[in-house]
Amino acid sequence: MSILAPVRQGPLAQLNPVAKLGAALLISVVLLISIDWVSAAIALAAELVLLAFAGLPGRIVLLRTAPIWIAAPLAGMTTVLYGRTSGAVHLQWWFVEVSDGSITLAIATTLRILAIGLPAVILFITIDPTDLADGLAQVLRLPARFVLGGLAGLRLVGLFVEDWRALTLARRARGVAEAGAVRRMLGQAFALFVLSIRRGTKLATAMEARGFGAPIARTWARPSVFRGRDWAAVGVALLIAVLAAGVSMTVGSWNVIVGA
Repeated sequence: MSILAPVRQGPLAQLNPVAKLGAALLISVVLLISIDWVSAAIALAAELVLLAFAGLPGRIVLLRTAPIWIAAPLAGMTTVLYGRTSGAVHLQWWFVEVSDGSITLAIATTLRILAIGLPAVILFITIDPTDLADGLAQVLRLPARFVLGGLAGLRLVGLFVEDWRALTLARRARGVAEAGAVRRMLGQAFALFVLSIRRGTKLATAMEARGFGAPIARTWARPSVFRGRDWAAVGVALLIAVLAAGVSMTVGSWNVIVGA
């Protein structure tokens, strides 16, 4: 199985993509309103329990979520060193100031990133782009032109990896990839950017020629139905969000972000 291919096993793969997006959105909105470690910890614990029963390949999950596991502690460490100072100060050196307030804020930030990022990634890796387009067009009634354009873009994402690899091999064969890693990366990035524009232009022209931009009502080859299990998934996400917020308010940890 390719690391970029959607996972088609387990109960999550049977859900409508719209239900997955809705579930992830519900949890994210609640966690974005308040920055406290209690609500984030409860949401993260519930998500890990559900993940244990998701039946997803451990290797795929680990590889896809690796950036989140790396970014969350780094964000927490930065917050510890440079976060808002309050309470007792434990360390002070130049711009670095570690206090009780910065430590608490760092814990909340780390848990918050994990609680928001993990379900989003886990649910996304089980979504097939075509199923997502069917759901957006048939369940949410989004414009077909927008949906099909997004689908075409998602289908091309996998080609970026192959294009980057081909550019690397080609430049290495020509002897221009031996030194200057930063310069080489910038050159390849610009070449990939130009290639993407050309490919996107050709694809848009081909789609217009085949009638994808017609203003008439469009039919769909595969029906997208919002079933009871999809409502159940949204309900579980809502329950997690309400539980996290309720417990946080009960213990007095709920901290609404100003302007949220």
